[in-house]
Order: sequence, then C-alpha cells, then structure tokens
Amino acid sequence: MANNLLGSLTVNTFLQQYWQKKAHLFHQAIPDFLGYLTVKEIKKLATHPDVQARLILRHGRQYTCHQGPFRPIDLKDLGETNWTLLIQSLNHWQEEADQLLQDFRFIPYARLDDIMVSYATPGGGVGPHFDHYDVFLLQGYGIRRWEIAKTSDLAVRPNQSLKLLQRFKAQQSWDLEAGDMLYLPPLWAHHGVALTECFTYSIGFRAPTHQEWVNAMLDYLRDELQVTGAYTDPDLTRPSHPAKLPEPLIQQVHRITQKIQWGKKEVVDMVGRYLSEPKATVYFDGATQSLSLQKFTRRWSEQSLRLDRRTQLLFYQSRCFINGEVLSLSGNDLALLIQLADDKRLRPQPKNKQPKALTGLLHAWHEQGWLHFF
Repeated sequence: MANNLLGSLTVNTFLQQYWQKKAHLFHQAIPDFLGYLTVKEIKKLATHPDVQARLILRHGRQYTCHQGPFRPIDLKDLGETNWTLLIQSLNHWQEEADQLLQDFRFIPYARLDDIMVSYATPGGGVGPHFDHYDVFLLQGYGIRRWEIAKTSDLAVRPNQSLKLLQRFKAQQSWDLEAGDMLYLPPLWAHHGVALTECFTYSIGFRAPTHQEWVNAMLDYLRDELQVTGAYTDPDLTRPSHPAKLPEPLIQQVHRITQKIQWGKKEVVDMVGRYLSEPKATVYFDGATQSLSLQKFTRRWSEQSLRLDRRTQLLFYQSRCFINGEVLSLSGNDLALLIQLADDKRLRPQPKNKQPKALTGLLHAWHEQGWLHFF
C-alpha cells in the first residue's frame, strides 16, 4: 500500500475495528500531501462539458448549489470567501488521482466508487450532512475543520437543493492539515468548513440501496429471461360481469409468472454487470490509433497494456465483467485477465505466449478505447 495510508493500523485492524463501525483520524496519512490541482486547473475542469461539477455558495446557514458545466465567466468574481467548487470522478480525468484511488485497494474494487475534489475559500463548505456510504476525506493544500457526530437525528431541511441536516451538534472536531485523512462510516453526520483556502479529496464507496439491487435484478431478468407461449382461453364462457377480471385469467397469469426463476449464477451476472456498468456520464472514444490484430499482437510483445481510467473490470470465478459486459474464460486467458483486473495493467507478452482468445478480446477493447498501450 503506497504511503502507508493507515499509519500504525494494519488493514485487518482497520477493517475489524473501524470499517463501517466508527470514525478515525489518520494524522499524516500522506505526509504533507498538497494534492494534484491548482485553482486555475480545477476551474478549467469545471468548464469541461463531460465533467460533473458543482458550485456551492454559502450565505450564513443557507447554501445554494449550481450545476456545471460552467462558463469561465461563471467562476469569476465569486469573492474570496464562502464558496466551494466540486469535481466528481477526478480519477477519470487525472492519472495521479487514479493512482491515489488504487492505494485504497484494501477495499474490493466492487465497492470503490470515485474521488471527488473540493476547492473551498475560507468559510466555504457544503453544509452539515451525512452520506449513505463510507468516505475517506484526505486533506490537500490548506486547512479544513471537520465536525462530526454519530446521531440518529438525520432529518434534513425541507425544500433545499442540498440534503442538509435540520439539526447538527458536533461531538468531535479536528482541523485537518495537508496529508491528514478522516474516515467516516455511513450515516455519520459531518460538517466541513474551510479555515483557509484549501483542497479536499474525498474517496467514496458504492453502497446501493436494497431497492436499487431489486431494480437491477428486475432489469436483468427483463433483458435476459425468455419465456415462450402466449395467453389462451379456449374454454371462455360468457361473463355475468364483463368488467370483472376472470378467475381463469388470474390463475393462468399466476402460472406464467411462476416461470420467473433465478439462482446464484444469475445473481452473479447481475451484480457483475451492474457494478461494472459505466455511469451515464462516462463515454469512451475509440482508439486514437486503430491497429489491426496483427499490429496489436506485435505491439503487445513490446509494450504494456493498461485499463482506461474509466474502465471497470471485475471477476467472479471464471466469469469476467467489463463495462457492463460478461464473458467466461479459463486457463491462461483467465489468469492473465485476473491479473489485468487486479493490477489494471499487463506487462508485454511474447507473441508465442499470447493466448489467442484473450488477445482477440484485448484487441477489441483497445479499439473501443477501454484499454491502451503505455
């Protein structure tokens, strides 16, 4: 693990005693970490049409949220205090941020979401709130005060563009400086306020609700389940009430719907596809330089491959999931793909050791922009 993020804690100790249980402050998780962006650079990112950006202005206890992308003029004359600029999925746009995300691989990739970066002027913040997911708050340049509370009072203010807590009473407070990191489990109330101009990098995790999992399963069954036959009623009789649902119709539809069945294989495929599916805001451009399979093979014998920062590759036993697609592999093909999934890259392979099936897949993914040579 780069930079010994957890300090004196081992991974097992952190997972057993803190993960989803209680908050913890890591002093100098990355000593004197200043981050990867300047004010000029984060403002430029916020104007990109494909970047998810938000601008939050504070007026006393009131906060207003504006959605990007922004025009350069929107980010001028904001004043020197009480505003925050947020960029979601920084790891999709910056190599250093993507490498930082890999430092959290002691949590399964299936749970990792993204890195959000926040630039705030003194007094800036997003207000007291809570998240439904775990988060590490890594302080970059500047100082931010974090107040937190473990409370069951999670009522939010009505009619607000941001889901802010109606009542918040801090139980603990810290001033985080460059390189400090605060871990918060789900549903812990927290309020961060910039004491100086500062950057904060938030490493978030996926935690779908039960309803989202059920919806995902229903979507999967709708796409994958094939049921033959059509409704018939050859023994139809004249109804005494034409508006009444016929009992034979109800019984037949009940028998039809009993054909909807699934097992662990279907659940694995649904989960793998759902968690590897790119977000709606993610788009892939094709390869900057298209290669024939022969040229791809030759180049792979000389150069390494790495997944695009936006690509999610997961696996379960012999089932592999990439950007919402599923495939089955075995033998050396599977071993190399697992290596690619874990390490995000593959070293050069001599032509005579390149598995034919996997090489064809890698070539296709290269053409789609899902992976690249480096």
